[in-house]
Amino acid sequence: MIAGVAPGVSVVDINHNVPPHDIRFGALTLWRTAPWLAPGVILAVVDPGVGTTRRPVAISVGGANVVLVGPDNGLLLPAALRLGPITLAVALEQTQADRGATFAGRDLFAPAAARIAMGADLHALGAAVDVRTLQGEPVPTPERRPDGSLRAEVLWIDRFGNAQVNVSPHDAAPLGHVVDVRTGAHIWSARLVAAYADLQADELGLVHDSYELLSISLNAASAAAFTGIRPGDPVWLSRRD
Repeated sequence: MIAGVAPGVSVVDINHNVPPHDIRFGALTLWRTAPWLAPGVILAVVDPGVGTTRRPVAISVGGANVVLVGPDNGLLLPAALRLGPITLAVALEQTQADRGATFAGRDLFAPAAARIAMGADLHALGAAVDVRTLQGEPVPTPERRPDGSLRAEVLWIDRFGNAQVNVSPHDAAPLGHVVDVRTGAHIWSARLVAAYADLQADELGLVHDSYELLSISLNAASAAAFTGIRPGDPVWLSRRD
């Protein structure tokens, strides 16, 4: 569909392995990769509400020269907010037949993204909407407690079992090089390291990952399986006494 509307436009395929219906996973995929996709048009579809009255939208982030296209269900907003202030959002026009279809990615979103890539004005694609009504939330930031500890959240677990948390190395610096990691009733000691191979066998670590965040990791093993933590779980990081 994109090639038919915008022949010659480069298409960079990011991920076709989002678990079915998992909007959170898709939103975090975009949030992690969006800084490397600008400038451009970002088309994303994780759309369990296809065929319903959920809004199809195009969101412009003028400062980053990016337009995000997809369903207004929380998928797009975290990435849009990471790229910068949203300057315009429109609800894509669709016919009654479009609403009954089950392949909006092909029939609605891809043609709209292609038209934008060819220079179409967003106002020509639909009516402007109040950006405050867009669905979703920004990716949470860690909460600093009065005692200096951090309440964090597990954002992501990759296929190697590394558990990324919403804590940057800068956030964790006041805690020292060895910290307590608490999940529920369990407490582990974890050392801040630069590489997985710096950890001993069965030693839990916090690794500075490629997204400027920390991941709870083991050397050549799954930290998620070892600790039992899952995406969305709260994690407390504190100075080791």
